[in-house]
Amino acid sequence: MRYLIVGCGRVGSALAKLLDADGHEVIVVDENPAAFKRLGAKFRGHVVVGTGIDYDVLKRAGASSADGFVAVTDGDNRNIMASLIAQRMFKISRVVCRIYDPPRGQMYRELGVQTVVPTTVGAKLIRDTLMEAPWDPMHSFDFGKLTSLSAVVDRTYAGKRVAEIEREGLVRIGAVRRAAAVFVACNDTILQEGDEINAIVAPEAISEFAKMFHGATPEAKTA
Repeated sequence: MRYLIVGCGRVGSALAKLLDADGHEVIVVDENPAAFKRLGAKFRGHVVVGTGIDYDVLKRAGASSADGFVAVTDGDNRNIMASLIAQRMFKISRVVCRIYDPPRGQMYRELGVQTVVPTTVGAKLIRDTLMEAPWDPMHSFDFGKLTSLSAVVDRTYAGKRVAEIEREGLVRIGAVRRAAAVFVACNDTILQEGDEINAIVAPEAISEFAKMFHGATPEAKTA
């Protein structure tokens, strides 16, 4: 796969090296040639000096044939502009834009640009660490209105039905991982000790969810 990254700061350079190590073709664009030093001597990709909001620069960097595009400069406006050029002029199907301002991130997400908001993500990570939250944080919907969480069932809730764990409008159990199997939960599903449950939790129920699974030991897994 070919990935085009605009911005060779700490995040952009780290991402470029990760994708390069995975065997992808990576092109990095930055206005400052000195920024490319962050890529290191082992980087096998390509670099292009120029601004990511210039059509000709992006074309020279191979945007016409890129499979994915990432904008991670230090300015929201530049990231937004570069992402819109990539999406609408070069028809790149996968565009990710870093935006520090949450409301703007939501607005451009609704326009079809996948946005990452470090302000929101960082705040949630700090909150979870502060609360010693016993879950594995997963993708959040609508910037905090709903959160997808996972936790491991201990002996306190072993033998209980899913319906006894759920809270109408607040906590909904979506899936259960048991040993090597993952299945959709239903009201009558009987939980076993060691089960990993995935739940959609409303903000006002997060504290309750934390108390319910206080002794759990979360494991980061992907179904």
